[in-house]
Amino acid sequence: MTFRTRLLVAFLAATLIPLVVLGLFVRRETTHRLTMQYRQRVDGLVRVVEEDLTRTRTTVKASLAELGENMIADNRFRRAVMTEAPDERRYLLDYASTTMPVAGLSMLQIQDETGRILSSGHFRNDYDRVDATLPRLLASAPDATALVRARTPSGSFLAIACVDSVRMGNRRFILVGGVEAESRFLKDLSRDDALRVSLTLPDDSTASVPDTTVTVVRNLSIPFAGASALESATLRVAYDTHELRDLRADIDRWFLAAIALAALVATAAAFWIAARLSRPLADLAEKTARIDLDRLDVDFANQRHDEIGTLAATLGELTTRLRESTVQLKDAERRATFGDLARQVNHDIKNGLTPIRNVIRHLSQQAKDNPALMAVVFDERSASLDESIAYLESLATNYARLSRRGERTHCDLNDVVRSVAADRSVPGVVNVATKLAPQAVVWGDELSLRRIVENLVSNAIESLGGQSGRVTVGTEVVRRDGADSLVRLVVADTGRGIDAASKAKIFDDFYTTKADGTGLGLSIVRRLVMDLEGSVRVESEVDRGSRFTVELPAVETARKVET
Repeated sequence: MTFRTRLLVAFLAATLIPLVVLGLFVRRETTHRLTMQYRQRVDGLVRVVEEDLTRTRTTVKASLAELGENMIADNRFRRAVMTEAPDERRYLLDYASTTMPVAGLSMLQIQDETGRILSSGHFRNDYDRVDATLPRLLASAPDATALVRARTPSGSFLAIACVDSVRMGNRRFILVGGVEAESRFLKDLSRDDALRVSLTLPDDSTASVPDTTVTVVRNLSIPFAGASALESATLRVAYDTHELRDLRADIDRWFLAAIALAALVATAAAFWIAARLSRPLADLAEKTARIDLDRLDVDFANQRHDEIGTLAATLGELTTRLRESTVQLKDAERRATFGDLARQVNHDIKNGLTPIRNVIRHLSQQAKDNPALMAVVFDERSASLDESIAYLESLATNYARLSRRGERTHCDLNDVVRSVAADRSVPGVVNVATKLAPQAVVWGDELSLRRIVENLVSNAIESLGGQSGRVTVGTEVVRRDGADSLVRLVVADTGRGIDAASKAKIFDDFYTTKADGTGLGLSIVRRLVMDLEGSVRVESEVDRGSRFTVELPAVETARKVET
């Protein structure tokens, strides 16, 4: 992510996150407060409904009580119900319809103790019909009040009804009276256009569909006298919150507009600041990219006095110190190179002198033991002397050119192994055995191969520590399916072996476990093998000897690489 992108993201986050949080908080707080107000209004309306129900119940009961007293005081009514005089029958039938409006009732029934209707004010034809269920249900309702469905000649209506009774002599008469409910609840109570009042009866077959525009709802349960049981009707008071929805929509629009404006301003500010910062930083980066050890003349001078100016001054001081350190480093590298070269020369010369020392030691021993055969032995070992001297001359020539590699050609690794084994073998002291493949030709230079074999054989002999042991040098050609062939050189000994800690570092420069060692033998082997596109590995166990394996491309593979 670029600096400009990071700055843009930071500006947008710092600007938009507080604004979004503020918008959500304002929206939530507005919704909460308005909803609380709506709930208070709905709760107030529910209280009004409850108070109206209480007043209605009280009024109906008072009307029934007064009507009972009037019935007792009315001699014609007494005579009609007690003696059932035929001439008073019409008076009895019309009694309820006559007194019902005076009492302020919408329904009125007068029944005897058996439940037979003696007079009905809202439906005259109900006389002589037996309906003992309604008074029983009303008597079981709280405060002896419930909603009932009253029949009329033109239909039916809902009424808030109460039950009462009076005694005349040894007989008891039941009065069921009430007032109409629809207009009282559904019209008189809806004093606010946003308020909705609905009444749901238990026998209402229409399924109620939730209204998604209403968020504040209160339900009030009212007893309902059904056909055979007392049930519950629901008075639902709801508040239409369209004002709240409109307000939230306005808030959302304004905040979206504010967020868009803030995002635009933040983006413009971020690009402006990024341009002010990224241009000098890009200049510093371009100058810094030009710095290397051969070019330390980059000028970081500037006239800025801010953080970028401080950074430029720091880079300038760093370049100055780096220039001084580079001079010292090159001088130290030059000295280290000559020291390294001198150590390698010393190591290689020691390896080249060892065969000469062995030949002279052999000749000296022969001169003591059998002087007559000196000429024969000298002729046998003179080839070793010539090869060792030629090897030292090759080293001198290559080091004079500061080069570690000779000209590559076809080299028979077996010839190199035979020569080194002959030079390193001392009869009666150490014997280097060979186990060679019929042909082991590689693409390389004989000097490098001899240095590889010399170092590995020398290490193997030294690992014997002057004790009896065995050093074996072998070659083999490895043919691989689908891959190029390899020539494998194996130098094995039965010496003291190498521990795990040392085995991980034996190919490092200057690492040695010998008191007079230089630590260059195996590191030289590794570099020379890598120059020949090969590999080297070691297997060793303490007190059980070591096995060094060098794999070099066979002459066919080497020819492909050279091509």
